[in-house]
Formats: sequence, C-alpha cells, structure tokens
Amino acid sequence: MANYDAIVVGASGGAGSAALYHLARRGARVLGLDRFPPGHDRGSSHGKTRVIRMAYFEHPDYVPLLRRAYELWNELESRSGKNLFHQTGLVEIGAPDGEIVPGVLASSFIHKLEVEQIAGLDAMRRFPGLRVPEGLDVVYEPSGGFLDVEDCVIAHAEGAERAGATLRTGEEVTGWKAGASGVEVTTDHGSYSAAQLVLAPGAWAHILLADLGVRFTTLRKTMWWLDAPRPEHQAENGCPVFLYELPEGVFYGTPALAGSGIKVAEHSGGRTVPDPRGDDRHEDLEERARVASFAKAYLPGTGTRVLAHAVCFYPMSPDDHFLIGLHPEHATVAFCAGLSGHGFKFTSVLGEALADLVLDGQARVPIDFLSWNRPALQT
Repeated sequence: MANYDAIVVGASGGAGSAALYHLARRGARVLGLDRFPPGHDRGSSHGKTRVIRMAYFEHPDYVPLLRRAYELWNELESRSGKNLFHQTGLVEIGAPDGEIVPGVLASSFIHKLEVEQIAGLDAMRRFPGLRVPEGLDVVYEPSGGFLDVEDCVIAHAEGAERAGATLRTGEEVTGWKAGASGVEVTTDHGSYSAAQLVLAPGAWAHILLADLGVRFTTLRKTMWWLDAPRPEHQAENGCPVFLYELPEGVFYGTPALAGSGIKVAEHSGGRTVPDPRGDDRHEDLEERARVASFAKAYLPGTGTRVLAHAVCFYPMSPDDHFLIGLHPEHATVAFCAGLSGHGFKFTSVLGEALADLVLDGQARVPIDFLSWNRPALQT
C-alpha cells in the first residue's frame, strides 16, 4: 500500500507549493519534497516581487487561467492573513506594431477586460515617474500590480502543512518511476511511495522530465533595486508597475516601497546555465549597464546607486509557453514545467490544476493549449 495519496516534487517552488496546498486542502495525504526550503533563492520564485496582469499579450488563452488565479490569490491572502497582492495598476509601453501593445489590446477585446489607451503626453502627466518616447503607444491596466513572491510561496507551504501535508526539505530527488501499483520517488535520503505524483521541477525539468523529449533550458536573469529619491517612483504615490518594449529590449519594474528602491530588470536577453546551484550570484556588469541605461532614459529622477541585486532563473520551454498535463505514459503522474519567466502569477491556478489532474483526471480550467505535445515543441 502506498504511504501517501500523492507526492509533490519541487514543493518549495511556485507551482509545487501551490499543488501541495490544494492537494492537502482537498483531503489528500500528500508529501512535498524539495532540496531547498520555501522562499529559497535557487530557482525562479524569489526576488521580492512578481508582476501580475490580466490582459495577457503572450496569448489570450491565458486569460481564463488568470481570472481564476486572481481569485485564488485573494483567497490565499484571506486564509494566510498576509497582504500578498498589491494592485498598483500596470502601464505597458511599446510600438504600435510590436508584440506587447497589440497583444494587450487583443486579449482585452476578446475577453472584455478593462484596458485604457493613453496618449504619451497624458501618460507622462499622469505617471510622472515614467518617460514615454514619441511614437510609442501606451496602455494602462488598472487590475495589474505585483505579488510578494517569497511570501506567496511560504503562504502556500504553510497552508499546506496546516491542512495536513508533510513537507521535507533538504532532500534531493534523484529519480522517480511509475508502475501499476503507484509511483516511487527516490532521494538522497531514501525512497517514498504514493498512488500519484506531481512533478514541478523548475530548472531541473530537463532531468526529471527527460522522457518527454522536450528541450528545456535555463536562463540566468538579474534584478536590481535602484535608489528612488523622488516621490513619483513610490507605490504609495501612484507609481504603477511598468513594462517597456523597446528596440534595445524588453524592460520592466515594480515601484519602490517604503525602505526599498525601485525594482528594474530586463526580461529579454539572459544567458543559459546548466544548473542554478553552480552559479555564484555575481552581479553581471553588462546586464547592469543595460538596466542603468534604460532607467536613465525612461525613469527620470532615478538614482544611480544600486541598493541590491538578485539573480533568478527562467526555466524555458522551446516556445516560451508553459507545459502542464498528465504524463503521456503514466496517468498517475502530472507535471508543470517551462514557465519561461512569466509563470509565477499563474502558480496559484497551476497548483489547483495539478491537484485536479491527479485527483479527478482533468483540470477545471482550460489547459489544453499548454499540452506537452503541441506542434511548437516537436523537434
């Protein structure tokens, strides 16, 4: 007999901690395994904040998932007693024939979302901490904002344990196998058995999901907090989250909070790394120069002093879209991988979907467009 109803591998990450939470709240006997504790800095779910937005320029099919994600973040706030979501609004700026602004408008039209188009001069009067170059369009989404990323992961993990889950950290998963009688997961401490398995491997998808035949990679990314001496860059004074699509790259940031600077990073670019554990978290001076140049040009009044920096890792799929579903050869195994640098905002609903898959065989939200065998992933 299996020791558990389900095991979650990667339970200290965004999707894994949420899966652990939803399985436990539905009454499953569930074990979570991770080599690191919740809120750790060795993956992609850390760095104080993550942007959340509804009018999804990447693809309008993400919007139904986001509707549910917003509901679940609000529920987690209520149950944890923590303020996790800050609705500051979101300004997105880009060329009228680019990817971002047309994509936002398409998603807002299809799903009837509240999005406002603003002339550049009006945007700068309304948001004096941002500069809008001539020729670029501006859209404003009032429902946008940011999540406190580490606190979200910890809230899911703590909520899961309160609901009866067991979380073991400091154990490295070395393999798994599925058979007629259930699944077995081996770690550097021993082995565990369960009826079903959830894999949320993050940057280690190329190892734990190698049999899918999907080419996963990991990008190293750096975030900076710059001195923000002027009030127009403070969240309390109305500074929104911002995202710029420029010829030189895609840059984004979150407003300064009390005692911190303004967070700025480049979403484009990055370099491939084989394993986040081997990275020394050094400050990449070339990346820093690009971000400083962006801030000087588009965030007027930002200081030049770097208050802090953090390195995170984007677990990438070949087409930059997620993979979630049941394993093609093992109906007792569900997985979520390749969140590609834009997935944390979804982790609340992805965790719920993973719980649905192992307990019910199908998710309550539409995830077929994120199937592992979509044409773009076939090599």
